[in-house]
Amino acid sequence: MTAAPAQPWATREFGLALDHRDSDAGYTVPQLVEPGLRRNPRRAHLLVSTVLGKHLPTVPDAVIAAGDRLGDLVLAALGVPAGPESEVGVTVLGFAETATGLGHCVATRMRARCYLHSTRRDVPGAETFAGFEEGHSHATSHLLQPTSPTLLADDGPMVLVDDEISTGATAIDAIRALHTQHPRGRYIVASLVDMRTGQHRDQTEAAAAELGVSIDFVSLASGRTVLPEGLTERVVALPDPVLNPIAGDRGTVERIEVPWPAAVPDGGRHGFLYSDAAGFDAAIAAAATAVASRIGRDRPAVVIGHEEMMYLPLRLAAALAQRGRAVRFQTTTRSPAYVLDEPGYPLRRGYAFVAPERDDTAARYLYNAHWPDDPTARPLLIVVADSPADTDRLRCSGGLLDVLTAAGNDVLLAVVPASDPQLLARTRQDPA
Repeated sequence: MTAAPAQPWATREFGLALDHRDSDAGYTVPQLVEPGLRRNPRRAHLLVSTVLGKHLPTVPDAVIAAGDRLGDLVLAALGVPAGPESEVGVTVLGFAETATGLGHCVATRMRARCYLHSTRRDVPGAETFAGFEEGHSHATSHLLQPTSPTLLADDGPMVLVDDEISTGATAIDAIRALHTQHPRGRYIVASLVDMRTGQHRDQTEAAAAELGVSIDFVSLASGRTVLPEGLTERVVALPDPVLNPIAGDRGTVERIEVPWPAAVPDGGRHGFLYSDAAGFDAAIAAAATAVASRIGRDRPAVVIGHEEMMYLPLRLAAALAQRGRAVRFQTTTRSPAYVLDEPGYPLRRGYAFVAPERDDTAARYLYNAHWPDDPTARPLLIVVADSPADTDRLRCSGGLLDVLTAAGNDVLLAVVPASDPQLLARTRQDPA
């Protein structure tokens, strides 16, 4: 007889549970998310995804597969056949910061006309088309900065992608903001897990009726979050987490400039068109060749993206894996979470560091950054950052490279030139 899996630590100690309801995709909620904690009086729990590549080092193909499956569900909801056919006339919007890569995976799978993700970086030279708020998040403001408003001026459905739907409020706020700028008749909200209660579902239906639109939700699995009485107070009262471990020997840092064409967007921050995909694929192949030349064949590596920059590092990690390298993928984050080195808890190790961007003083975080298959292994950490993050603050005392090497990690810093929204607008043809 097979032993029942042990309960997650947060379930055993606090009663925080993530229950499964149903799925059209063959996943269960416990397969997709694990319960974590954060000392935030607005929301003390955290759903730690096993297939997102944010908090946990994840096999890149597993991240892409989850995005592909979610994209297939959206295509089915639209009545469009899956497969390598022609461009599909939909716009996909991914939510910063956690779903920027997932949204891009969905858009790629769907062959979407345009992909855009919201951003919390106000890029010089970029105009803000719209914005919306996220009530429970540590960093609440979302900006939309496409190279041209015409990217969002189509009449087709819009697909909004988030890693998890807790109440649906963020998606509805985004739909309201977008609908004010350019009304359309149909929206689809896609997520890895949908944890809305019946009351939340009634609220989203009421919002759809108020706006006079259709709003559908699709997810890999749906369920409910069990929040015990007094959870917030108990979590807020926890002792400070132990961050930034120190090793006896400091690790090393090497740097590489990753080749990237100026006319190819590095992601969806300023809009990514279906016509950009071929150039992006070629650029990833060249980048993987350059990075592979700097890493040993026998040493495992964790590719770490910088915050919203998820899709490019994900695809880079996947390309390295295709070259026979042992690779995992994850990214840094703005969100503080509770770290505890306990079996059954997903956030076993954590780093806090200063934001590398010069105009931002908020702390940043990285969790785990280890080789999950062997705790004794010392993987190479390949930090993929764009040029605005390649500053002295990245290297200073308390910066990301400092805290990683102080813990004994060897780091390869791979710097990608950031897309210039004005140059993109001039060199590619935005849809009219």
